[in-house]
Amino acid sequence: MDLEARKISFIQEFLRLNNENIISKFEEIMQAEKKRLYEKEMTPMSVSDFNNMLDKAEEDAAKGRTKSADELNHDIDSWS
Repeated sequence: MDLEARKISFIQEFLRLNNENIISKFEEIMQAEKKRLYEKEMTPMSVSDFNNMLDKAEEDAAKGRTKSADELNHDIDSWS
C-alpha cells in the first residue's frame, strides 16, 4: 500500500473514532513528531556562511537590488 492509500485509510479509521482520549493522544503524537522533525532540520549556520550572506546582502544593497518596505507590502497585498 502506497503512502497516499495509507493516509486515506488512516483518516477513514480516525473519523470513525468516538473516544476523545484516543484523539487527544493522536494530537499529542502528531505535535511531538512535527516538533521533532522541525528541530532535526534546524542546523546552525556557520560563521563563514553568515559572513558570506552578509557580504552578499551588502553587495545587493550597493547595486540597488533591494525593495523598500512599501514595495514589499504592495507585493504581499497582491498575493491574496
